[in-house]
Amino acid sequence: MKAKSIRGFNDILPEDTTRWCYVEEKAKATFEPYGFSEIRIPIVEFTEVFVRSLGTSTDVVEKEMYTFTDRDNSSITLRPEGTAGVVRAYVEHSMHAKSSITKLYYSGMMFRHERPQKGRYRGFYQIGAELFGSIYPTADAEIITMLMSFFEATGLSQYVTLELNSLGDENCKPRHKEKIIEYFTPLKGDLCEDCQRRLKTNPLRILDCKNPSCEAMARNSPSMLENLCDECKNHFEAVKENLNVVGVQFTINPRIVRGLDYYNRTVFEITTDRLGAQNAVAAGGRYDGLVKELGGPKTPAVGFAMGIDRIILLHKLTAPSGFEKEVDLFIAHLGKEALKKSFSLAYELRRIGVHTEMDYGAKSLKSQLRRADKSGAKYAFIIGEDELSRGKLTVRDMRKSSEEEVDIEEICKSAVKYKS
Repeated sequence: MKAKSIRGFNDILPEDTTRWCYVEEKAKATFEPYGFSEIRIPIVEFTEVFVRSLGTSTDVVEKEMYTFTDRDNSSITLRPEGTAGVVRAYVEHSMHAKSSITKLYYSGMMFRHERPQKGRYRGFYQIGAELFGSIYPTADAEIITMLMSFFEATGLSQYVTLELNSLGDENCKPRHKEKIIEYFTPLKGDLCEDCQRRLKTNPLRILDCKNPSCEAMARNSPSMLENLCDECKNHFEAVKENLNVVGVQFTINPRIVRGLDYYNRTVFEITTDRLGAQNAVAAGGRYDGLVKELGGPKTPAVGFAMGIDRIILLHKLTAPSGFEKEVDLFIAHLGKEALKKSFSLAYELRRIGVHTEMDYGAKSLKSQLRRADKSGAKYAFIIGEDELSRGKLTVRDMRKSSEEEVDIEEICKSAVKYKS
């Protein structure tokens, strides 16, 4: 029986890794000028880290986490998202004592037992950033502008939309929750099974349901923006003003609630109309109570996470070419001594960064040049016994089909001309 991967877990093949590296490098190049430093957190955490942070009534905790019992009878969970682990590390290593403001970014694989579909997998990748220590709306605006700068850097800004909302805080959230319950209770029989349960456990999550009938009913539900207290209203207005100052465009979407319990005040999503139903490519918001919930001091925080699988899909649609891995040159050889020289020459060329390929055995020149052509190499070096006796090799330009003879000892000195 042929071995195969687990459903919902994908291989990233060599023809795609160049594009993945490009996106990851653009993220790093965007985040670090803002003062963010990379943190690497474990793939597994004690289950309580996610239960305490995400909330017991969220879909993630209720039915999507990969949880198992360790050999010491501890409950262990593969991380379903990155923020909880970063907050746990922030608390455990007392980062708050080292600086009043801490800026961290992370990347890696996350795990949720969802129904696999295009752009939504059980093993998926995220890049995220978290800013700890500021209650001010300027911090919210900074993290959003940094995220939008990433989309600009990758050439995707014209294909995405920034959507904003505010969830309020502990003062105004309960009032809005009551109005949502009041609105949906007479409609309970028309809600999907999940939303009927949410009406009791987490009514705001009904607004995030993707069931068409629930979506239709939610359109006329009370807006949180109509129920914000003065402090939350002023905070949200200041976030918008800061975004306007730097020219970041956005739309207001009062239905954004996010699927995790720790959010308060500013929430946002980056969406696209190019990927069908899975339209969110990044999301985040403010979570001022999570550090304290995980045992740290009361610390305001704001952050986001990007779905890299979806960003790669979008990038492929909008920039289908230009990310193929290119071979600089191929060395073809004829004869035992020529093979030795080719191996030595390839070693020297690779040391100075020239992507060099060669054949490992004694194949015909025609066969080797056919492989050189198939590899996409821009140049081929041909070394035969006759050329070797004269200290020469032939350089063939594979694009122009032209040739010239060059001194072997001069090759490495001028090798930069063969490098991409």
